Amino acid sequence: MDLNTHRDVLKVREFLKRFAIIIYTGSQIDDIVLMDLELDDLYEDKHLDTEDYTKFKLALRRAYTELDQGGPGKR
Repeated sequence: MDLNTHRDVLKVREFLKRFAIIIYTGSQIDDIVLMDLELDDLYEDKHLDTEDYTKFKLALRRAYTELDQGGPGKR
């Protein structure tokens, strides 16, 4: 995962921590999938505006794609 993508995923993690949501499975891809699901729930509950929701979802999608295609950092 490149540095910018990694930073974006960390931003999502920090956002989730504000709601006491901490995700660590030991698998980067599994973490991304769970973070994605948590974002959906927070958005549905109106804790996240559309702009941030879209930005976070795109960051997670980019990270997932990089890892799934065998990019650096694949575990």
